[in-house]
Amino acid sequence: MKKNKDSIILGIESSCDDTSAAILKNGVLLSNITASQGVHQKFGGVVPELASRAHQENIVPTVDAAIKEAGIGIKDITAIAFTRGPGLMGSLLVGTSFAKSLSMSLNIPLLDVHHMKAHVHAHFIQENNIDYTPPSFPFICLTVSGGHTQIVYVENPLKMKVIGETIDDAIGEAFDKAGKLLGLGYPAGPLIDKHAKLGDSNKYEFTYPKTNALNYSFSGLKTQFLYFLNKNTKENANFINENLQHISASYQSHLINYLLINFKKALKKYPCNDIAIAGGVSANSHLREQFIALGKELKCKVHIPKMSFCTDNAAMIAMSGFFLEKEGEFSDLEVSASARITMN
Repeated sequence: MKKNKDSIILGIESSCDDTSAAILKNGVLLSNITASQGVHQKFGGVVPELASRAHQENIVPTVDAAIKEAGIGIKDITAIAFTRGPGLMGSLLVGTSFAKSLSMSLNIPLLDVHHMKAHVHAHFIQENNIDYTPPSFPFICLTVSGGHTQIVYVENPLKMKVIGETIDDAIGEAFDKAGKLLGLGYPAGPLIDKHAKLGDSNKYEFTYPKTNALNYSFSGLKTQFLYFLNKNTKENANFINENLQHISASYQSHLINYLLINFKKALKKYPCNDIAIAGGVSANSHLREQFIALGKELKCKVHIPKMSFCTDNAAMIAMSGFFLEKEGEFSDLEVSASARITMN
């Protein structure tokens, strides 16, 4: 294997519908390029086969752009970190196959990364000339996305424990389903967030599901929202158009409150001085505001990733790879993609 005094890691992310590549040098981010796939919008959700095809088209130019922006040569790379899972199998296979092939070609090691751990590691990404203090261990991180909702106790960079999670659907799916029922586009989360800013969050009430321990359930909330709309549109055919902002605000507020109720319980059980949020839904403005307020209430240091590190990106994959590299936890060429991988 190639030896170099500098650690220069190429990160590759292809778990869903974003093809992303990043370069991390000695733990500092040099580039982070993402090619998003607009093809899914007209279908109201990600179409797995279309996603994998788009990854095949995008991965070479995306990696090339990341290398050029970083100002390095391809032979300067010392290791390749890639998303092994969880995610869409077809999409994961594109990134995994590319990473393995490039590893063989350059004779450099592989680092297989757990996608949800990488979201937590987004809090440790360092950028040139930007002063940022990452969370101190141990801390609790609420990871929320289209496919996952987890409360994670983080003991150190590589030791994480899921202490609460959804038993069915993720919060991102609850937003997208509501958006579809409201006639909004995809992804619906940002659109609901936008309308909610102009609405009354106390206008409509919803109930909270009952779950064991620190777990969540969002399938019932989706059904509850459907029945709510059916009832009111029967009485007034223009109910949604006339009340879209209030509906968005009330539903969004309910989802965020639900997240934080269990998170507060987790913090009582696992006391920490630092708390964090991560994942695509952590870009939600109401969640960010409420999480900051929660930190003030509980006198905890709050850590919220910058917007570009909330959604799927290769910078967080490279950061995970950096931690793995430091511990010598490399992968062999027999490693394969996996749609489902547990974190614990």
